[in-house]
Amino acid sequence: MFGIDVVIVLVVVLVVVLIWRGPKILPKWGETLGRGVKATKEEITELQDDLQKRDEAKPGDGPPSA
Repeated sequence: MFGIDVVIVLVVVLVVVLIWRGPKILPKWGETLGRGVKATKEEITELQDDLQKRDEAKPGDGPPSA
């Protein structure tokens, strides 16, 4: 990106947003980001469990019945 490190650009953008929006909004953003990360981790774990169960199933077995 024109010789500028991406991390430096992100830090500059974060500082500009902090100055523009003020420090009062950051806890809300942090909470929202934390919820998103938690939901993503839960979905990944669920997907890994489903894939592991599928791999353990015998090839002749049909899909699991409900």
